[in-house]
Amino acid sequence: MGTETVRALKGITFDVSTGEFLTIMGSSGSGKTTMLNILGCLDKPTDGIYKLDGVDITTLSKDELARFRNTKIGFVFQAYNLLPRTSALENVELPLLYNNTIGAKERRERALHALESVKLADRMDHTPNQLSGGQQQRVAIARALVNEPVMILADEATGNLDTRTSYEIMSLMQELNQKDGKTIVFVTHEPDIAAFSSRTITLRDGRLQRDTINSNPRSAREALATFPETDDY
Repeated sequence: MGTETVRALKGITFDVSTGEFLTIMGSSGSGKTTMLNILGCLDKPTDGIYKLDGVDITTLSKDELARFRNTKIGFVFQAYNLLPRTSALENVELPLLYNNTIGAKERRERALHALESVKLADRMDHTPNQLSGGQQQRVAIARALVNEPVMILADEATGNLDTRTSYEIMSLMQELNQKDGKTIVFVTHEPDIAAFSSRTITLRDGRLQRDTINSNPRSAREALATFPETDDY
């Protein structure tokens, strides 16, 4: 910034294992966004190495990085980022449109399967404004799953949701992780959300402050049982 060099991340080293459910925590300015951008192959580190699925992303060109990102990472955002006048099914199909090896029939089948995995197949023809916030986030998760990525990267994915709906999303994340073996990296500032993961990394001032194994992760399904039933599930 001008003549001053600002180091957003400083000497951070860690591994994420296949099938792990990791949360990254930290206050504003801790380096979470920069870390997220590097993990998501949106930015390259100015120094050091980031390997994803055995590939050093620092060696890839901009076009190679875009292709790699589209096939290896599924993104889930706080604001859902769904196309407003497009059905749930078409929103989920979207990442596959960039893969010219997949035809229209397979694209639809994979999108429908992804919606089934988040229990929203019965809403496939609904547009986002016909869905609740929790349902929109489920569509976004289905979209992240449709390319069968090696890692799901969630950025404050429960930040716009009430507590019950947040726990529904975390129950789904735990199911994807435990039953389907999905690798999940979940960025959050909420300790109760981090308690659902098996490991938490805490950043502070660009450094890795703590790397904690959660030996007994909280069950989101059990936490949900303490809430009264609604019609939104």
